[in-house]
Amino acid sequence: MEFFQHSAGQWQSQRTTHHLPFRRAELGGSNITVEALDKDNEKIIAICELHEIEPALAVGGAYVAWNGEMAWDRDGEGNHEGTTIFALVPDEDNPRKGRLLRERGYAEIVPVVGRYEMDDEDGLVLETEYDTMSSVERFWFVTPDLRMRSSIVKRFGGFNTASFCAETRVVDGKAIAGTPLEDTAAVEAFDQTSQLAAMGW
Repeated sequence: MEFFQHSAGQWQSQRTTHHLPFRRAELGGSNITVEALDKDNEKIIAICELHEIEPALAVGGAYVAWNGEMAWDRDGEGNHEGTTIFALVPDEDNPRKGRLLRERGYAEIVPVVGRYEMDDEDGLVLETEYDTMSSVERFWFVTPDLRMRSSIVKRFGGFNTASFCAETRVVDGKAIAGTPLEDTAAVEAFDQTSQLAAMGW
């Protein structure tokens, strides 16, 4: 929940996606709004009930809204926008791991239950299995106002994609973390993400 609380606010995202079967990269951007939700919020209760999980087991979650475009979008098609709700249901023996309930998945637009884990560097790792694909996402803060996100989507048939996002906090209409893709660590993280996806991880 501390991670979601730190993420609350407005963000400007720059994304690079590698479509590995086509050996092509795609650039894009989006605006993201994150609102941390406590465990008693009606949206958290509703998503627990949707997944038939006792709401009292949840510790809270987040509401996320986004809109943006990718370079391959044409004629208004493929606009990347939407909203989703996350709810955290920690494991009894280790609250740094547990179930992540989603109203809408990252790789498929369906309600889904995945797994979350806070790793040794306090990055948030999300793993989700869908009917036709699987995804692994990792979020981490470089500074309080600069957040990174990497994702690998592995589809049946080998159509894998690897994405890297650098997200800067927006205050009074202005991004305040500088130019994120100039960060050496960001570039190295994206290279590592692409290599893992190419190996089928």
